[in-house]
Amino acid sequence: MEQRLALPERVLMQIEKPARYIGNEVNMVRKNLSEVDVRIAMCFPDVYEIGMSYLGIQILYDMFNRREDVYCERVYSPWPDLDAIMRKEHIPLFSLETQTAISEFDWLAITIQYEMCYTNILQVIDLAGIPLLAKDRTKEHPIVIGGGPCTVNPEPMADFFDIFYIGEGETSYDALLDLYKQYKHSDMSREDFLRRASSIPGIYVPSMYEVSYQEDGTIEKVVPKYEDVPAKVKRQVVVDFENVSYPMKPVVPYIRATQDRVCLEIMRGCIRGCRFCQAGMIYRPTRQKNVEMLKKYARTMLDNTGYEEISLSSLSSSDYENLDVLLNYLITLRDTDHVNVSLPSLRIDAFSLDVMSKVQDIKKSSLTFASEAGTQRLRDVINKGITDENLLEGSRQAFLGGWDKVKLYFMLGLPTETDEDLYGIADLAERISEIYFDNVPKEKRNGRVMINASASYFVPKPFTPFQWAPMILPDEFTRRARYVKDSFRAQRNQKSLKFSYHDAGISILEGVLARGDRRLGAAILDVYEQGGIFDAWTEYFDMQRYENAFANHHVDIEFYTARKRPDDEVFPWEHLDVGVSRGFLLQEWHKAQEGKTTGNCRMQCSGCGSATYGGGVCFEAKN
Repeated sequence: MEQRLALPERVLMQIEKPARYIGNEVNMVRKNLSEVDVRIAMCFPDVYEIGMSYLGIQILYDMFNRREDVYCERVYSPWPDLDAIMRKEHIPLFSLETQTAISEFDWLAITIQYEMCYTNILQVIDLAGIPLLAKDRTKEHPIVIGGGPCTVNPEPMADFFDIFYIGEGETSYDALLDLYKQYKHSDMSREDFLRRASSIPGIYVPSMYEVSYQEDGTIEKVVPKYEDVPAKVKRQVVVDFENVSYPMKPVVPYIRATQDRVCLEIMRGCIRGCRFCQAGMIYRPTRQKNVEMLKKYARTMLDNTGYEEISLSSLSSSDYENLDVLLNYLITLRDTDHVNVSLPSLRIDAFSLDVMSKVQDIKKSSLTFASEAGTQRLRDVINKGITDENLLEGSRQAFLGGWDKVKLYFMLGLPTETDEDLYGIADLAERISEIYFDNVPKEKRNGRVMINASASYFVPKPFTPFQWAPMILPDEFTRRARYVKDSFRAQRNQKSLKFSYHDAGISILEGVLARGDRRLGAAILDVYEQGGIFDAWTEYFDMQRYENAFANHHVDIEFYTARKRPDDEVFPWEHLDVGVSRGFLLQEWHKAQEGKTTGNCRMQCSGCGSATYGGGVCFEAKN
């Protein structure tokens, strides 16, 4: 019998932000349960405010609910205050829409956005009353399915999931739902369903594959258990991106979310080919939406939500070919409806004075330049595709346009990095500050110019040219960060410069989990059983839990992080195909070490392999 679990008022009074758990938001979907056949609990394994900001959930929520036979509801990780009460009082995890126990659903679909959310995934499965290990589940339990960026290497979490969906959700879910309905209403076993599901494009069933290891601990091979299970699972991509469904009525939260605005996806993929960037590789080929369609979407979504701000979503907004046309339209909305516009992901070399003036008229804030490296040599190694001249001229235009705050993002520990490259970070910040003083007259200065630089710990990711690269050790990261900080103090305009750097511990773990294999599953479970949840949050992260778990399960951190991989090493994700070929990635790895660059996809096709999808930028000039 279905459990309806609206939290008692006494519980709501004990917790922070009870609106996280009550549902009934604007545009929430309501359905007659007697008329649906498949119920999906769509989960983002983090706090409500983070999950509600994730566009992928809104897209899938809308897509699933367009099917009359499916009801998709939402669930997020309970914050530690409610988590403690639920465990003490044995309250099972429930959905927002109908307050139904998650154990009553057909699917628990979890977005795997970030490696440090892995313990939260176990929290959700556990609080739902579902066996943590996939091998212990029966036909009575929901199918636990994972999707999102981390599924390009889902192996550390393979023990906990029945299925991973590899790729963009708009392609293969209908086939999987139709197969599930056959399974649900027949005597088909769970094992049979999973085996048949593995033949659907993009559906990876980890229990259908066997992994063997060599004496040195590296992977020997990953092979399917049965002949009818594919040897490789190919990532699914929406080719007809212009006509794919999009949520015109996104759910509007009661409390302020991290991204509290209309989100307009203008493009998928990136033409640039930065060698450190996983998203830029796995979301190929670049595909754009028609600008007239985007205008219609913007107007409709603003009307349906009441939001007064709209954000353009893409990996590199300035590479959208009709950006000026779209901006002109959005500026008319500013004039008539007082709508603000957020323009993230703008490249400094495309940040023309014309575009800047338009942004300035809408909303003034500090500008962010993702320069990544302090010297031209190292930017060539990572194939960043921007020069010192681009950065300095862009800064000059920004200052003349009225800005006096600039944020610079860097990474420490990039392949081939030297102390000269580190000093270059401080030198670049100093030169940008000098541009301000040289170009903005005293009478037009609004206070002191501020150049805020921050550095993160470089983490090599799967399916990038740097998947072969080692991470630097934590002590070396600290040394380099302090060297940069000292270099900032030595600059003439030091009062206008600020440098900060990220914590090393979380980045090291991200490196372990990003390139890890199935042997990490037991350690992740150990961390969770020690009380680990919300590891992405500094106030709840405890490195000691991981050190204990790794010691208990003989996990060598440096094996996964500090070791340089030989060219022919078999990676844990070798049986997955994201469209970008191993040969291309290896070629880019070698070019990086030689300091050679590769042009962007609109300049020249680099033969990465994603043309096999048959669409996007690969075919723009061939129609």
